[in-house]
Amino acid sequence: MSNVSPSLVIEDLLKDFGPVPALDGRMMRVLYGISLKADPGTVTTLLGSNGAGKSTTLGCAQGLLRPNGGTVRLLGEDPYGASPALRSRVGVMLQDGGLPPSLRPIPLLRHVASFYRHPADLDALIERLGINEFATTSIRRLSGGQKQRVALAAALAGDPEVVFLDEPSAGLDPQSRHVVFDLIGELREAGKCIVLTTHLMEDAQKLSDYVYIIHEGRNVAQGTVAELTAHADQETATQAVDFTAAAAMVPPPLPPHLTLTEASPGHYRLDGVRSPGDLAELTTWWSREGVLPHALTMQPRTLEDVFLEIADKGNNAN
Repeated sequence: MSNVSPSLVIEDLLKDFGPVPALDGRMMRVLYGISLKADPGTVTTLLGSNGAGKSTTLGCAQGLLRPNGGTVRLLGEDPYGASPALRSRVGVMLQDGGLPPSLRPIPLLRHVASFYRHPADLDALIERLGINEFATTSIRRLSGGQKQRVALAAALAGDPEVVFLDEPSAGLDPQSRHVVFDLIGELREAGKCIVLTTHLMEDAQKLSDYVYIIHEGRNVAQGTVAELTAHADQETATQAVDFTAAAAMVPPPLPPHLTLTEASPGHYRLDGVRSPGDLAELTTWWSREGVLPHALTMQPRTLEDVFLEIADKGNNAN
């Protein structure tokens, strides 16, 4: 990707939402210098809890919100007040859908596709997302997951080069999530730039090529999933050990950072493992009790582990 120009570049993005009486008239700042980039043929994820600033960052990147500082370049242009030519190259799926409630899905999608010179194969998209199953129902009567599928189809109707997806799997049943994940993978293979936000760590781990973790309006970590889960601060990086053994064993004295729980009779979990010495504590206990475990697994760190560690650091700093 080094020879390919990024589709989206954000540098030192600031966003305020005006003076707030509760803050004695001071400006309520939401973003504090966010910087990121997203390349063609990749899925770039903004990961964070609700209120972290993900949707605001996307709003600025799409040109829906005007930044108070910093720069945004979308396909080489400032997206705020952008020309129709730029907007025709971008697809947007908003978190709240933004769909007219009185229309039915397929007429709406055909109307959206009519705005583009070279729309996507709409019939194939409708079939792929299972929209025919509820085609005669008005938008207002659709379930949350059905609205998500229509919103995704609308975002892809113009066959865009860049696709913004705000919480794309929210409200989806497992089968629909699988379809949406496959479709995102195909968009990546077709060279599209996909920028998505989610607070669902498992989704981010499955989909992402590169992740930016946002906490309280700031970049706090970035990298590939492998980099984020492998290169965290060794003082806080932990793993969990699950094992099954004889029930009713006397819990051993353990260092404060280790937590042993019996999830069910004979099934134990040791959280907080940081070093081989922590495993030695466990095996010493087994030796003392005369126990040979029936099964043992070590769970690798996940994006959720990384995010919780970062959040804990932030809370302790406050």
